[in-house]
Amino acid sequence: MSVEKHPSRNFGELFWRPVMLHPDKVVIRQGDVALTYAELEARTQRLAAALSRLGIGRGDKVLLMMPNDYRYVESLFGIIRLGAVAVPVNIKLGSDSLIYIAEHSDSRILIAHDELVDKAQAIRGGAANIEHTLIVGGGMPGALDYDKLLDAEREGFTTAAVNDEDVAMMMYTSGSTGRPKGCLLSHASKWWTALSNVRSMMHVESDRALIVGPLYHANALWGSLMPMLYVGGSTAILPGFDAVPVIEAIDEYKPSFMSGTPSMYSLILAEREALRANDVTSIEFLSCGSAPVPEELMNELKRVFKCELVESYGLTEAGANVLTPRWGIKKLGSCGLPVMDVQVRVVDAEDESRDCEPGEIGELWSKGPPNLLGYYKQPDVTAEKMTPDGFVKSGDLVYADEQGYIYFQGRKDDMINCGGENVYPKEVETIILTHPSVADVCVVSARHQVKGEAPVAWVVLHKDETADERKLKQFFFANGPAYAHPRRVFFVDEIPVSGTNKIDRKWLTEEAARRIPEGIAGGAG
Repeated sequence: MSVEKHPSRNFGELFWRPVMLHPDKVVIRQGDVALTYAELEARTQRLAAALSRLGIGRGDKVLLMMPNDYRYVESLFGIIRLGAVAVPVNIKLGSDSLIYIAEHSDSRILIAHDELVDKAQAIRGGAANIEHTLIVGGGMPGALDYDKLLDAEREGFTTAAVNDEDVAMMMYTSGSTGRPKGCLLSHASKWWTALSNVRSMMHVESDRALIVGPLYHANALWGSLMPMLYVGGSTAILPGFDAVPVIEAIDEYKPSFMSGTPSMYSLILAEREALRANDVTSIEFLSCGSAPVPEELMNELKRVFKCELVESYGLTEAGANVLTPRWGIKKLGSCGLPVMDVQVRVVDAEDESRDCEPGEIGELWSKGPPNLLGYYKQPDVTAEKMTPDGFVKSGDLVYADEQGYIYFQGRKDDMINCGGENVYPKEVETIILTHPSVADVCVVSARHQVKGEAPVAWVVLHKDETADERKLKQFFFANGPAYAHPRRVFFVDEIPVSGTNKIDRKWLTEEAARRIPEGIAGGAG
């Protein structure tokens, strides 16, 4: 797939064509702010000039710690235009993790929002390599005022020319197993990701994205913002995810599409009154990914929104590499086919030289233009996660059918070996979700005194619905395999999510261990 880039080849110029063709078109709406392409271009140039005046240049790292905000967009692309490396971070991480990322990344400057002053102070105090801190909104002693710096600069900054394999971004993984790892992503890989999404989703310049997930995460950044900037579309940015305000924002902004995670959509569907009170018919398609998507959830989304549904799969290290066609043959429960230019393998977990047969579960490996260059300062991890012939090992379990459609089963670490039987949480969750009283569910592993480990379920009920543990177990026995039934069912008001709006399985697993300290007794199955 040929990607037409800016003459500088710099990914910071992603929206160069819309600036030329539609300078007065509003590209970002956020509260009372309406920013045109020309205004976004001017502010991006001034941010790059301000950073250049502070000594930032090619290859330097700049830490970006902001909630969803239009200044996040200009900061991200302004950093990259210098030939520097943007390092977005998860703002919900604790100070210790943020200090680690600041130090590990060798970032010289921190750009932060005044909502995060406490964490910015912790980073500045704990990471000696941070030379300057820029605060959006001011309000931090000793820091530079972001807006004043921009106001002092003029337009006309010349974007640095780069090579395709120069690093544009370093995105840190969640660190669910050990410390976060810095994924080095090139200018060429990001150009390809933006165009691939535009073509796969058949975006046009009249499309309007509602951005509800965090922009520091790939789901919102790659799935919504970047394709809209590339194609000349528009966006409305919400400060964060909350189900009722999202539903109201659909009514207000009339977006044509939205990208989210299963947990986000589950919370939206639970707000039945808000869905009845607001017009959501502008939505032409919904994209869902970043976690296993139960079939019942997809069915309910289709019923409520009456629009196209697209399930996708991807990872920080290898982009959005598997997508359900927006138009074409869809298979419920599948995240689709490999995208153009991407090659995938489903590899036997016990024998990496063997590819799995159709229907056989194995680990997904991916090779293509969106792949990372490697992990920063971790050659051992790079060698472990990347093969000599260019495949990235995802750590995710999938199977492919006869036509090559991929079915995501979950993380390798999430699989439950229950007395020798492999239980996949998605399999159990899909069955439980078909119960009419259940709004959301997450299945995790708990220690079992006889079988080693066994599934337990965390369940959210629809408002005004009732069900108890015994009834849900009986329902599962009637609809699923006995060996996979949840040995315990815990009821909660909502399923906790992480800073990337994925279900926080780690916390639920730890909480299950606290509630069953001796493990599940043998008589419980």
